Amino acid sequence: MTDLSDLPPARSGRRAPVWPGVPLLVALALWAYAVRHTDVSRLDDYGLVSALHPTFWAGLAVLTTGFWLTVRDARRPGAWSAAYVLALLVMERATQVVLYPTPLYAWAWKHEAVIDHLLTAGGLQTADQVGDMAVYDQWPGFFAAQAALQRLLGVDSAAMFMAWWPLVSSLMLLLPLLLIYRTFTEDRRLIWTAVWLFYVANWVGQDYFSPQSVAYALHVGVLAVVLRRFGRSAVRRGRPRQAVWTVVITVLIVAIVISHQLTPGMLAVCLLALCLSRRYRDWVPLATTVVIFLAWCLTAALPFLSAAMPDMIRSIGDVGANVETGYGATPTGAGAIATSWAARLLSGSVLLLAAVGVLRQRVLRHRARPLLLVAAAPLPMFAASSYGSEMIFRVLLFMLPGAAFFAAAALLPKVRTLAADAAERETGTRQTTGTRQTTGTARPRRWGIGTWLPLAALLGGTLAFVPAYSGKDRINYFPPQEVALVRQLFDQAPEGSLIVAANRNYPDAYASYWNIDHYWFLDDARSHVDKIVRDPAATLADDMAGVERPARAYFLLTQGQLANSEMNGQLSKAQLDRIRTSVAASPRFRLVAENGAGWLYELKQSGGAER
Repeated sequence: MTDLSDLPPARSGRRAPVWPGVPLLVALALWAYAVRHTDVSRLDDYGLVSALHPTFWAGLAVLTTGFWLTVRDARRPGAWSAAYVLALLVMERATQVVLYPTPLYAWAWKHEAVIDHLLTAGGLQTADQVGDMAVYDQWPGFFAAQAALQRLLGVDSAAMFMAWWPLVSSLMLLLPLLLIYRTFTEDRRLIWTAVWLFYVANWVGQDYFSPQSVAYALHVGVLAVVLRRFGRSAVRRGRPRQAVWTVVITVLIVAIVISHQLTPGMLAVCLLALCLSRRYRDWVPLATTVVIFLAWCLTAALPFLSAAMPDMIRSIGDVGANVETGYGATPTGAGAIATSWAARLLSGSVLLLAAVGVLRQRVLRHRARPLLLVAAAPLPMFAASSYGSEMIFRVLLFMLPGAAFFAAAALLPKVRTLAADAAERETGTRQTTGTRQTTGTARPRRWGIGTWLPLAALLGGTLAFVPAYSGKDRINYFPPQEVALVRQLFDQAPEGSLIVAANRNYPDAYASYWNIDHYWFLDDARSHVDKIVRDPAATLADDMAGVERPARAYFLLTQGQLANSEMNGQLSKAQLDRIRTSVAASPRFRLVAENGAGWLYELKQSGGAER
């Protein structure tokens, strides 16, 4: 095939523009039916996967098939491919919003608490005032922006809109991705297939209500500007225009640096990789990123970095420790293990397809070499830090824009230059006798293996996204009863109170963190956890002692904590039941509240202090 950039637009007529809408509408209708008939009240270890109505899977299959049969025709308007990608985002990222009455992810609830603190305190605070949570005050960009948005919308809490954030943050990536891919090809098939694969492979879950989601979108935006406006051909067009784009990326880089710790480092290594290409020897973007990043680290972020630097230095070069998960992050049980393998196979398949695309698409290997460098640039970060046992996921996330492009190239026919096709046509013409002339390469069969084999790969990846992304919803979803129980606790807890829980996987776990203390005993040394399991009530009562009136000490155990402990290899259900039973039977505790999602106990006080 040719580059397809010079092909004429689609022929006018009724059949060409109408039929792609049929599978699109059918898929959305099946999705709408599925979400109306899916019950999430009792999730098992397979999360949303086993709860979804079968019509959801049928709709996703119809959508993927319709997309592939539409996008493979290079003459078809790109609007149809865009419509299919938007429908994919709705089915991928909006399904949970529609099904779950409360926002997902304990970390999203944590970030909501940080915004609440910023609005309450009226400014940034130090570690002496808010302890470890001061790290968020040292990178406040995202939280300050969300606080402003909350006031603008006139809502009481970010929880009113944060459930929609996965869809919003995914849409934020669409334009920069299109700009990046259009830098290296005008082939709409390649562009939209790459976008589809990017969203399918982006199961990591960093699209939730978080600084990472915005910083990542800005990171991709900076790369889009640099790739399109800082190459040799762009520089030759004039320095005044280059100055404007320098200002644009400077604003984006500042927003990244003040919002997230890791993303500026990833951006720096990607820009450094681009400088290795002769097409992008402009050092201004890299220098701008490094200067702004260092300036922030040596001023506003210095308190955190001063305390964390020894551990960060020790982790440099220790690749094995940086990629291992460790205690409390090991999938346990059939559902968790199956979900983990689905995610691994999905990522591995996309990376393998990307390698195939690099090997077989010689034209793209040359033309899109800068994108290949950007895809490989995050790999050395394995040697830099473990990033809380998440570095392997973050490296994959930052590799995806480039990996998805070459993976899409592997699914499409082999790219050839227009000059090669012209030469072949000329050769064919000379060899032809009679009045019929050869027109170059033979037209590929419309329904051959080149259609169905890539479709099977695309369909398998799209379906695998669901367990990879939603397979742990038993951990990430907090039913309304659990939210109500936790809020009842914070409504009655006096300032200075202590809340003890197994882990932090429950809604509002950080609410009022500036005047309420927290202790999650599964974060403690394993020896102490074993002591709690052996003698729960007595050990916990001793741990909770020392809280003086009017403050109180509470023990909270919820459905989210149980799911997280079981599925991540912390404590089993039997062990957690033993702890709760022991606390319930102890005369040192009294039951304050309970419902179908958890229990709340208070340590009894005598005199002015606890025993």
